[in-house]
Amino acid sequence: MTNRDSRVVVITGGSKGIGRAVALKFGEEQARVILVHYDPDESAANETLDELTQLGVGGESHKVDVSSFEAVEGLFKEILSKFERIDVLVNNAGITRDTLLMRMGEDVWDSVIKVNLKSVFNCTHAVVKSMVKQRKGNIVNISSVVGAIGNFGQSNYAASKAGIIGFSKSVAKEVAGRGITVNAVAPGFVETDMTAVLSEKVKAAFLEQIPLGRVGKPKDIAEAVYWLCSKGASYITGQVIHVSGGMYM
Repeated sequence: MTNRDSRVVVITGGSKGIGRAVALKFGEEQARVILVHYDPDESAANETLDELTQLGVGGESHKVDVSSFEAVEGLFKEILSKFERIDVLVNNAGITRDTLLMRMGEDVWDSVIKVNLKSVFNCTHAVVKSMVKQRKGNIVNISSVVGAIGNFGQSNYAASKAGIIGFSKSVAKEVAGRGITVNAVAPGFVETDMTAVLSEKVKAAFLEQIPLGRVGKPKDIAEAVYWLCSKGASYITGQVIHVSGGMYM
């Protein structure tokens, strides 16, 4: 079982997909894993917790709207009160609401920006003071290849993911002197619930853009995230690691 010497890891969007893969990767080192999600029910989160239990990890989950500043502040106060520190924050929560700009309503734009980008501000703001105090910590923000190259019908999503890159670089400069690293990982086309709803035609079009000739797996992203939080990456901050099979070079 995990103990007080284990790292405390908070993962937003942690109940499934990339978030679940990241949680299980940290579970391999017996970290204390806190999943944050906003699913309609607890089924996906419970599945992830069950898999963590099989690794001997005592994880926990919280259903919280990470786009709410107040809700996030309350959650992180609770976590810090219980665990006394947070060593790793992975900002992974994200949604898509795809449509052409000319058809995009303000509510569609705002919802994606709030969940994908404002949540990164909310969670980082809530954790950074404690990391500064302990003079160490790792923050990894999940961006997207779309944030670098754009994509048809995804101006809101691309803007949010590009914003994450700029945010990560700026915060990295602010906290580097306190031993805190801040980096971004930009996945390409990855097999998740978010991409499963796409048509076979769209999936085939994406595959044609991938030089390595295969779709990414959540574990591919988790490996990069975990490495950025390891001692081997202690001299890396303010960077964007593209894990896209070569979609972006």
